[in-house]
Amino acid sequence: MQRNTRQRQAIQKAFSHAGRPLGPREVLEAAVTVVPGLGIATVYRTIKELVDAGEIVPVELPGENTRYEVSGKHHHHHFHCNKCSGVFEVEVCNFDATVPKGFRLEDHEVILYGLCDNCAPGRKTK
Repeated sequence: MQRNTRQRQAIQKAFSHAGRPLGPREVLEAAVTVVPGLGIATVYRTIKELVDAGEIVPVELPGENTRYEVSGKHHHHHFHCNKCSGVFEVEVCNFDATVPKGFRLEDHEVILYGLCDNCAPGRKTK
């Protein structure tokens, strides 16, 4: 059984509040505001523990470092911003595949690439 330390709580909070997949450095940036002095080694160790416990799952994108998101979400896809490298969840799935005869589709993954709302040209800042 893992202890529920301040560090672990801050890391769990980073994932639950982000609403999108996070890489270890993004987790550190969010969690260090709650626990100053938190180190990247603790983040990696805690991520491994959270994956092992089934609380978060890895998100693999081709050519990118692994990110992680809260487990138990419904089927969704991901959007990768080409400018800031952020990864965001896409809640809609309009994928209608024509599967070749004799094949049985069991799952699919769609990754969209472009510019996020913050990076898109013409973004109006407040």
